[in-house]
Amino acid sequence: MKAGKQLWRTFGPVLVAVLAALALFATPWRGLKISSQTVKEAAVSLSNNVYRGEKIKDVAVKDNYVPFIGSSELSRMDALHPSVLAAKYQRGYQTLLLGGPGSQSLNHYFTIQEMRTQLRNKKIVYVISPQWFTPQGQRADAFGYYYSALQAADWLLQAKNTKADRYAAKRLLTMPSGTSSLLIETATKKIAAGRPLLMVEKLMLTQKQIILKNEDALFSTIDLDNNWQHIQNEAKKLPATDNNKLLDQVATTQARQETKDNQFDIKDSFFKKELRGGRRLPRLKDSQTRFDYRRSPEYADFQLVLQQLAALNCQVEFVLPPINQRWVDYTGLNMTMWRQTTKKIKQQLTSQGFTNIDDLSEDGNQSYYMEDTIHIGWRGWLRMDQSVKPFLTKQQAQPDYQINDYYLSQAWQQKIVK
Repeated sequence: MKAGKQLWRTFGPVLVAVLAALALFATPWRGLKISSQTVKEAAVSLSNNVYRGEKIKDVAVKDNYVPFIGSSELSRMDALHPSVLAAKYQRGYQTLLLGGPGSQSLNHYFTIQEMRTQLRNKKIVYVISPQWFTPQGQRADAFGYYYSALQAADWLLQAKNTKADRYAAKRLLTMPSGTSSLLIETATKKIAAGRPLLMVEKLMLTQKQIILKNEDALFSTIDLDNNWQHIQNEAKKLPATDNNKLLDQVATTQARQETKDNQFDIKDSFFKKELRGGRRLPRLKDSQTRFDYRRSPEYADFQLVLQQLAALNCQVEFVLPPINQRWVDYTGLNMTMWRQTTKKIKQQLTSQGFTNIDDLSEDGNQSYYMEDTIHIGWRGWLRMDQSVKPFLTKQQAQPDYQINDYYLSQAWQQKIVK
């Protein structure tokens, strides 16, 4: 008996603390506040905490932040970046940057569906990189980096026996991260097979969802990248008035100052770091002659995004960025293939009612449109802003979406549109 009391005195408080912590995380938290300054910083942080989480995104959209969804181009924050322009000129919206290097349609689909309540009838800017549409599609390691068990649980609890949900489930099961939890893997296999979840499975997913939401609310604001200070510094370089001619002068001046030491008109810091000051160039000569973006599972993953946006009645501005023409000439990228890729993407969009497309894909020969080999910058951002600004600040016609499941098919994934 004495030994039992001694054990309790030693381990009892620890056990009570563990049980209390479990009870705390398993109970929904309400009313947890996030300051406007924290939201402002988080919205441009490009932090994975924000992208994979829920709380900050939901608060931001309620506060009139517009999701700008894309990948690595969003991190190229010169003075003409959308976040800088929005902050400088107080246009009535602020940017919520979602994505990063390697994030593609499948990640974006789960992010968008998790935000469905907040995004309904809202505007979104979506930057499509043709480079996503590789023969192998989304890389598993990149998907895993952005994968969110919270988003997966949210999706499973509302998934239906539709072709889109069955396809999404099958795609998730091809990713190691999607099978890292036995509960999520089992439920996903049922959705893939068109079978309903049992009530006990829904209860278990709901409990997991609550715990993950509490963790997100507690930890999502920790260790955010402080891009907000950089944006404020860049905004100081802009003219007092929102004038395209003056902005173009700033873009040209800044670009000239930062592209002095290479023949590609790309940022010198990128040239020195990524291309080793030119030492990597010989091995990259004609290295892209066999690149092909016309056949890819990415087209079906992209269709998941389109179906979700249509279901939410979102108004979307799609941006097809340019590619550095000097780099194309050096690496031998096939421009006929490039044009067929962008034509295929646009057909998938327009045939289903997505008509707001800012197509910059042929503008890669324009001076200072590209910050590096494939990422938009300086005057390219400004050219994009000429389409994005009126889209976000003026009333738009209600979309008339006509979703076609054909775009989920293997036939479409492999089709070449000439």
